[in-house]
Amino acid sequence: MYHQIILIIHLLAASIWVGGHLFLVLRILPATIQQKNISILSDFRTKFGKIGMPSLFILVITGILMAYDYNITISKWFSFSSPIEKIVSTKLLLLFTSLALAIHAQKIVFPKLTIERMLPTIIEIIVVTLIGVAMLILGSLVRVGGI
Repeated sequence: MYHQIILIIHLLAASIWVGGHLFLVLRILPATIQQKNISILSDFRTKFGKIGMPSLFILVITGILMAYDYNITISKWFSFSSPIEKIVSTKLLLLFTSLALAIHAQKIVFPKLTIERMLPTIIEIIVVTLIGVAMLILGSLVRVGGI
């Protein structure tokens, strides 16, 4: 029962994180570009950050708890020794990539953001969204025994 509760919490947090990024890519970015109005993106970022960042934190914690429940402890991470561990390690690598992109966006991209300099922002947002979708797909593969 413990695992199921953690999984449900993880899935709810993933719904917020991935769903928010899909909404960002499919609705907010096009509106920002079409209206040539950076405040649309900035407003969404401010509002989503209040639920997006806590959901990411919950994803990390519940992901680690589930990994341990599968006996994938920190000493086994990045060994790529079993099908489930391959998923855990791949998701961790994707998480680190996503975090690096988030730091880059926060420190470098967003402070210089103008409508004329949207391309780096668009690329980073799409990449982070694709990473989130990839992590969701990888997580679903645990049910079939891993990769």
